[in-house]
Amino acid sequence: MNATMRKTTLLFLSFLMLVLASGCVYRADISQGNVFDQEDLDQTKIGMTKSQVRFLLGTPMIDDPFTRDRWDYVYYLKLPREEARQKGWISIFFVDGKVTEIRTDQYLSPEL
Repeated sequence: MNATMRKTTLLFLSFLMLVLASGCVYRADISQGNVFDQEDLDQTKIGMTKSQVRFLLGTPMIDDPFTRDRWDYVYYLKLPREEARQKGWISIFFVDGKVTEIRTDQYLSPEL
């Protein structure tokens, strides 16, 4: 085998290894917003204080200075090589610092 043929073969094998290895790249899960368990949400009840809700669900993702009596928890979970698995938000309404309403049936558009 002459030197030119050896270099060509080595270059081809290097390129082939690079192409094959590119499919093995680690892709991390992407979660944005407030990530919490369904169990924590199930424990959130009417009449709880803001401190109790913050302990269970964390600080709300959206802090609207004009609506202090509404907390919105937005969540988004995308797994590698898949469409987003969960997209949505939960709104909790307060009157005099106590929970009066919990909206959990809100979902973001699939195009987002």
